[in-house]
Amino acid sequence: MNAPTANLVDTAPFRARRARLLARMQAAGGGVAILPTAPERVRNRDAHYAYRHDSYFYYLTAFREPEAVVVLVAGKDTKQILFCREKNEEREIWDGYRWGPEAAREAFGFDEAWTIGDLEKRLPDYLADQPLLWTSLGYDNDWDARVLGALNAVRDKARSGLTPPHSVRDLRAELDEMRLVKDAAELATMRRAAQISAAAHCRAMRATRPGRFEYEIEAELLHAFRAAGSQAPAYTSIVAGGANACVLHYVENDQPLADGALLLIDAGCELDGYASDITRTFPINGRFSGPQRDVYEIVLAAQAAAREATRPGAHWNEPHDAAVKVLAQGMLDLGLLKGSLDAVLENGDYRRFYMHRTGHWLGMDVHDAGEYKLGGEWRPLVEGMVLTIEPGCYIRPADDVPEAFWNIGIRIEDDAVVTAGGCELITEDVPKAVAEIEALMREAPMRETRTQARDHG
Repeated sequence: MNAPTANLVDTAPFRARRARLLARMQAAGGGVAILPTAPERVRNRDAHYAYRHDSYFYYLTAFREPEAVVVLVAGKDTKQILFCREKNEEREIWDGYRWGPEAAREAFGFDEAWTIGDLEKRLPDYLADQPLLWTSLGYDNDWDARVLGALNAVRDKARSGLTPPHSVRDLRAELDEMRLVKDAAELATMRRAAQISAAAHCRAMRATRPGRFEYEIEAELLHAFRAAGSQAPAYTSIVAGGANACVLHYVENDQPLADGALLLIDAGCELDGYASDITRTFPINGRFSGPQRDVYEIVLAAQAAAREATRPGAHWNEPHDAAVKVLAQGMLDLGLLKGSLDAVLENGDYRRFYMHRTGHWLGMDVHDAGEYKLGGEWRPLVEGMVLTIEPGCYIRPADDVPEAFWNIGIRIEDDAVVTAGGCELITEDVPKAVAEIEALMREAPMRETRTQARDHG
């Protein structure tokens, strides 16, 4: 069976990352890094979930098969080793192509490659007489046991003069710092993922009309993702009509879309291991009502304020603070809150209608790796970081809330790359101005024709 050349990515950036990690390890005292990929998971009975590699492992290897481990030796002579499944023609008939150690070593740029069955035998040799072990304990008990077994195998050879690593360093923490700033290859992939997701959101807007179901619109998204080459959604899509939009993580997506209500869609594709994340909120019938427009314009202004605050040197919380100030003032103007702006901000009263943060890191994971604080202080933004900007406002029915605003849930989210002069929103191909949304939703010949055929078929 031939190698899956259509799914190959350029491995040069991944080799460069391994070299960078080895240099960081050398600077910290050397040692050996060990990192497994994710295991396969049973969905039910003998059916598995669609396999998805571990992000940290893929970041260093570009290797997508299960049952694989990477070992990096940062000693006098650096060494890069891959353990993977052996070639097995019978299993390939059932499950598809396997690289096997020899082909994988050459294709992915490793110094050595062995079968995964060789790991227990060879790992103690790599650990012997190394000062540090770089791994991540506490995430998987089975993996922890395998690592400890290898350490004990070295300890058992103490009389032969071999010594095990004297300290353990958290490999994920080291990789978190590397993953926070994206290289050119990562940004190119993320821009393409953003384009695919933006086109999917536009398709969903055109397909929306009263009487359809949330899952029908979700299907439009999934079709657009896959048709453009995305391997999967980056997360379970939120397609929330009416009051469902006030449930932050609503994913049932099974309710009919009501005339006069809003539809909130939070969805993004994953492409070659990288996530996108877009949210748009729009009227199901194509026209914002007065109260809907009033709330929407406040959220849109809050996003603009957060975008303006997203720049190199700004600390992580500045975009959130900027958005909250605009949102809180808007809530006061609409009569949702009472008092002064300073009091509302100090007391946190705005959290009744805006209870989440204004963004998160974005990359291989939709909530990507990296700490938000350093030494107890918010981290400063630097060029090459990628984050979301997603203010919102969620108004549930209550006696002290004007009825015109009941069940209005709005979020507007874009993916931002921090640039030298500020930030670039890479998902702005989806309209978000009121007039632009309403204009796009008037472009619905496909929607009308399909619905009429269904109604009269």
